[in-house]
Amino acid sequence: MAVFQLERTVPLPPDDAWRRLTRWSRHGDVVPLTRVTVLTPPPTREGTVFVARSGLGPLSFDDPMEVTVWQPPAAGAAGHCRLEKRGRVVLGRARIEVRPRPDGRTHVLWHEELSVRFLPAFLDPLLAATARTVFGRAADRLLRTP
Repeated sequence: MAVFQLERTVPLPPDDAWRRLTRWSRHGDVVPLTRVTVLTPPPTREGTVFVARSGLGPLSFDDPMEVTVWQPPAAGAAGHCRLEKRGRVVLGRARIEVRPRPDGRTHVLWHEELSVRFLPAFLDPLLAATARTVFGRAADRLLRTP
């Protein structure tokens, strides 16, 4: 399993950082060759399901995910959510956390564990490095865009 973690400190209140990171359909705007479809009605909560479809034409695959923990930030407390990846190709889990800092900024933590079927385990470090780069750029773009 490939494991990676991203940390960012942003000049946003926690609820704004949370909203920017957890509007799932926006992820398709910032991840190359990916479209995201939310399958359950809003608002997001435990049980929300969405699918990221990545690739080109016949070389595409679906990455279905379900929100299994949903605790938005409130009253100065941290917020976090957990996603379970349940696809035929991509499996794993992700945790996104936003935590207020004393200086008025927000600390963001994105921790992901993923595996790709048919990909040998010796390639996990390469997968982790690639995913860290792709998701890091995506998180940066999501956090910059209102």
